[in-house]
Amino acid sequence: MKLKKELDRVKKNSEFKINIVEMNDDNFKKRYRIQNIPALVIDGKVVSEGKILCERELKRMISLYSIS
Repeated sequence: MKLKKELDRVKKNSEFKINIVEMNDDNFKKRYRIQNIPALVIDGKVVSEGKILCERELKRMISLYSIS
């Protein structure tokens, strides 16, 4: 939940076009081989796991790993 709040803040305060999808099922964890939650997946790649990133870190991850 805290990661989602930070992502909502980034979406509101930046120029990034972000689509947030919360996936809480085991199929998601298996598909991306996630061991620790929360996890952040950008364009099909796990970029963070087991850590709540701050707004600055999220912006950096989005700019580094997003395709668009």
